[in-house]
Amino acid sequence: MRAIVFEGAGRPLRLVERERPVAQPGQLLLRVGACGVCRTDLHLLDGEVDVPAPPRVLGHQIVGRSEDGRRFGVPWLAWTCGVCRYCAGGRENLCERARFTGRDVDGGFAEYAVADERFCFALPGAYPDEQVAPLLCAGLIGYRCLRMCGDAERIGFYGFGAAAHVLAQVARAEGRRVLAFTRPGDERAQAFARELGAEWAGGSDEPPPEPLDAAIVFAPDGALVPVALRALARGGTVVCGGIHMSEIPAFAYDLLWQERSIRSVANLTRADGERLLALAPTLPIRTRVTTYPLERTADALADLRAGRFSGAAVVVP
Repeated sequence: MRAIVFEGAGRPLRLVERERPVAQPGQLLLRVGACGVCRTDLHLLDGEVDVPAPPRVLGHQIVGRSEDGRRFGVPWLAWTCGVCRYCAGGRENLCERARFTGRDVDGGFAEYAVADERFCFALPGAYPDEQVAPLLCAGLIGYRCLRMCGDAERIGFYGFGAAAHVLAQVARAEGRRVLAFTRPGDERAQAFARELGAEWAGGSDEPPPEPLDAAIVFAPDGALVPVALRALARGGTVVCGGIHMSEIPAFAYDLLWQERSIRSVANLTRADGERLLALAPTLPIRTRVTTYPLERTADALADLRAGRFSGAAVVVP
């Protein structure tokens, strides 16, 4: 089969021919129909998040079909121990021995992949492969971030990419008010946010028209955390939705006072996936995707880095 292989931080991805993987007991062999491109893939490529044992096939928003024709989605969470206090307490996303797709086990930038069947999702039939792929990480992490906002009515999204464009639709369906903050001057992203129901969109260097009840920081820029804090009403929450973020600069305690809070979201649970994938066709969530053939995976990542598309990128082998 053909696969895109990561060989080390800072090194270019390579298209190679390798043996088709073999499923072990409890695993599924999947023919990959689509695999979403995620900012986490950039963090892996750049060495900001470690890949323990390269070479590795990246990609963790996999849509594939098993040998008997069933369609499954494979998320970032590939395996957990099931017995630690986090797993036992319903927080398997925090399992200290967890393995992750495209980091600890080979992912979906390939023609075939294997995955633990227990961590695969049956997918709703309403979506083509490339349309459902972004739900498997961008959608799931965003959905978990939204749950951390409680009953917040006015929510600011800092960064309006793959996750935010899914989450804006969920938030609006729940009757929340969405305000979008983009790179200063990015009028295309601001127009896209308004198209998806944001009542206000502007640069991250602009204050919101009124205080926010919560803010979700999707962009991996730590400098946005005090910016988001400054935009909060009393008792508001800033949720950091990325696996990696640049250093958060020092800020005055006054920004945190009056029971404001900062928290992060790590990974996902299978329950998150089951809930979002059941909800998606009922709203319905519509994803905007730009597709790339397998041999152009590196271009997809470069375009993500440069912000050259709206919505999400998807590799279609």
